[in-house]
Amino acid sequence: QVQLVESGGGLVQPGGSLRLSCAASGSISAIYAMGWYRQAPGKQRELVAEITSGRNTNYADSVKGRFTISRDNVKTTVYLQMNTLKPEDTAVYYCNARKLTATISNYWGQGTQVTVSS
Repeated sequence: QVQLVESGGGLVQPGGSLRLSCAASGSISAIYAMGWYRQAPGKQRELVAEITSGRNTNYADSVKGRFTISRDNVKTTVYLQMNTLKPEDTAVYYCNARKLTATISNYWGQGTQVTVSS
């Protein structure tokens, strides 16, 4: 099992910045990718950014150039640096981890609220 705990959300003004973190624990050795998703009320959950064990990254078009995903040296914590925040970035942000054992498994954190408002 993998446990994911997000932190760093909050209220920020448009144009401001936040840094989200996701700490992974448990059976983490088979994790090959981690990422951030977000879901606004009444909308579908969407991929924001992901990073693989090979340090490949993918970003949603809406956040390219503004958000950066990274990880620490021991691969137990993943970060999302969010700059130039817009009101449309308001959502609950969820950490995701993909793990390959006999099958591919997905794990989710509890989510952290990001609100961008003046």
